[in-house]
Order: sequence, then structure tokens, then C-alpha cells
Amino acid sequence: MRLTIIGCGDAFGAGGRLQTSFHVRSSASTFLIDCGTSSLIGMRRLGFQPNDIDTVFVTHLHGDHFGGLPWLLVDALYVSNRTRRLVVTGPKGIAARFAIAAEVLYPDITAAKRGFELSFIEYEEQKPLHVGGVTVTPFEVKHPSGAPPYALRFELDGKVLAFTGDTGWVEALLPVARGADLFISECFQYDLTLPIHLDYLTIDANYERLGAKRVLLTHMGEAMLSNAGNVDASRYLLAQDGMTLDL
Repeated sequence: MRLTIIGCGDAFGAGGRLQTSFHVRSSASTFLIDCGTSSLIGMRRLGFQPNDIDTVFVTHLHGDHFGGLPWLLVDALYVSNRTRRLVVTGPKGIAARFAIAAEVLYPDITAAKRGFELSFIEYEEQKPLHVGGVTVTPFEVKHPSGAPPYALRFELDGKVLAFTGDTGWVEALLPVARGADLFISECFQYDLTLPIHLDYLTIDANYERLGAKRVLLTHMGEAMLSNAGNVDASRYLLAQDGMTLDL
């Protein structure tokens, strides 16, 4: 399984980074974890073909995590001429939120005739969901976004990949991270504790409890980026747009 970071930035463009999206290619499926507004741009830069994507797993309904979906639809219709089914999973109401966003950006786009099936599946708390050879289990976290936000734990190719999404510290992160081959953790702040975002000092204080084999810090704001030199390199990897990791 190979993970490529399409974008690892926050909502505010800190460090000139693209918004959150991770590209995963496994023996069973090729999928995205989140699809921020700039995701299609990042895919083009990296040479990824949108038609190769089987599923988009969305953690929560903020634009920097799901706002790229309308652009995938526009591309599928008018550039890539998609014919394969595309599945989008996410919190309750994701289909309606997608339709609202897409119609604001391109009126009548959701009614346009398309040669592929677009399906939406909603998460159920801690209920494993099996999609295209991938098993994902959602754990509700803390990040108000108009629908329940989730951390996601993936099982595929005999490996475990986990992602916090955006959240403040919650104990639900422990079963998400435990034993994961790679645990991707948002790290918006360095030493400022917020109720809806994680910071480096809080993550580091819970490092042993998390119990992941590798930890990748992402979604870093300006303060965190300016303190990157203080990060314990024996414990953490720091995300960069375009970075590739093999699991």
C-alpha cells in the first residue's frame, strides 16, 4: 500500500500547502481520504488520474476536507469522461451538502447527464464499513462542522492506516491509533490547546497511549510550522505535499 500526500495544509494556506487530501493505492482499491478544495490541482501536479479513484472517504464537512468533490464531478463529466462508479462516504447528510456546494459553484451540475454512478454512504458510529476491498471504521471526534466529524481507521492489505481528521483531544483517538502501521494526526497548533484542534504538546503527552507504529503530523498551522525544529524526529514524521510513504 502506498500513501501519497496530495495536500497537508490547513484551511488558511499555511506554508503555501494545499488543503487536506491523501491518495492511497492498494492491491484492492485506489482511494482518497478527504478531498479539500485544491485536491484536483494536487492530483494533476502528481500525475494522478481522477478516474482511478474508486472511493473518497470524507472525515467531516468543512470545505478544506470535502470541498474538492464538486471539482471531481466537473472533471468526471467534461474532462475525464468517467464511466466507473464513484463512491463517497461521509457523515450524515453528506449527499445533501455535496449537492448544495456543487450547485453553488456550477448551477445545474448535479442534474447533468453522466455516464457513471455516483453513490453516497453515511457512516454509523464505530460500525465497520466495507467498500471496494477496504474496511473503514469511523469514530466520532470533536470538531463542529454541521454533522458528526469522524476519525477513520482503515484496514487493507493486512495493514492499518488511521487518520484523526480535525479534532480536539478525545479519548476515542486511542482505539483509532492503537497498533496502526501509520497514524496520521492533525497538528494545527504547537503549544496552544484548543477544544477543536490538536497541538503538538498534547499529542506528544499522549504518544505512548496512542500506541501507533508510526505517526505522521499534518494540517499544521503557521505556529506549528515555525516550531517544526522542536519536533521529536524519533517519534514523528512531518507531512509535506507530495510526500510518499509505503506501508
